[in-house]
Amino acid sequence: MRINNYVAPDNLAEAYLVLNEHNSNTVLGGCTYLRLTSKNIDTAIDLSRLGLRYIEETADAVEIGALATYRDIEVSGILQSLFSGVLPQSVMVIVGVQFRNLATVGATVYSRYGFSDLNTALLALNPEVVLYHAGRIPMALFLEQGASKDILEKVIIPKADLRASFKYLRNSSGDYAILNVAVARSRDEWKIVVGARPFRAMIAAEASKCLSGSRLQKEDIERAAKTTADELEFGTNMRSSREYRQAVCEVLVQRAIQEVIS
Repeated sequence: MRINNYVAPDNLAEAYLVLNEHNSNTVLGGCTYLRLTSKNIDTAIDLSRLGLRYIEETADAVEIGALATYRDIEVSGILQSLFSGVLPQSVMVIVGVQFRNLATVGATVYSRYGFSDLNTALLALNPEVVLYHAGRIPMALFLEQGASKDILEKVIIPKADLRASFKYLRNSSGDYAILNVAVARSRDEWKIVVGARPFRAMIAAEASKCLSGSRLQKEDIERAAKTTADELEFGTNMRSSREYRQAVCEVLVQRAIQEVIS
């Protein structure tokens, strides 16, 4: 990777202006993946002066700043006590503490990584992302459409009487997940999310609707899990075949639902 210029703006307006001055100008996150590339960056933009590293609780939401790290999420008392601790659970096994001290929420969400455990867990909690130019939009819509040359400021998760579970399967402890699943229940409304398919996290809309209207008997749970595996698309890569991911999906969804119920 080659960087020609480096700036650390004092405000988001300046950062956004610099970002759009040249096509190759790039925002720096934790650089855990960026530094592995061979990109030629005209100007690298460091956001560390903008106060975006925080996890704060308000009366009706939790706000996570773009520069909050995976480690911040893992040890946050706020996030351990809310949403069944599903966000700390989703990151605590990723590589090691040194890596988790670098990887940032903003870089992960904005890049819409298909392999991301965090994005899957977040999506189950009905969050919104706040972009400097595009403003506040649902995370599900952002993951689907992305954004052109914008800066992610924070993720906002509404508080709710919600229980959630996160499940995954890996070939080894330090590897990317073969598949990950997050399931959340708010009263009688369920949400089932599957990521690392190896495509980006997506809500299984039909399965979620099916489960929300059921009596949560064994056959209802099995039907929701099968519907999830049938409605979502799976692919093959070096870690797993499409068929194996589809089979694993049913198992992980059933386990996550049972954990939420219990």
